[in-house]
Amino acid sequence: MKGANVLVVVGAVLALLGIVGLAIPVFTTRETKDVAKVGDLNLQTTEATQHFIPPVVTGGALVIGIVLIGAGLYQRR
Repeated sequence: MKGANVLVVVGAVLALLGIVGLAIPVFTTRETKDVAKVGDLNLQTTEATQHFIPPVVTGGALVIGIVLIGAGLYQRR
């Protein structure tokens, strides 16, 4: 892969991540923890944690991705 192609691919990935981050700014993860264990009985609980992606980060990824795509296409000429 040439340098220009690498810039276009990396730019496309960053732009795609930026678009997804702007579309879905909050996501939830779940973690199961053991509470108690008595013999063969195992008590567990599931905790849900929400994560927020700041719009500045996703917007920055989108802008940098577009700039990298443009730079890669400019180098091809």
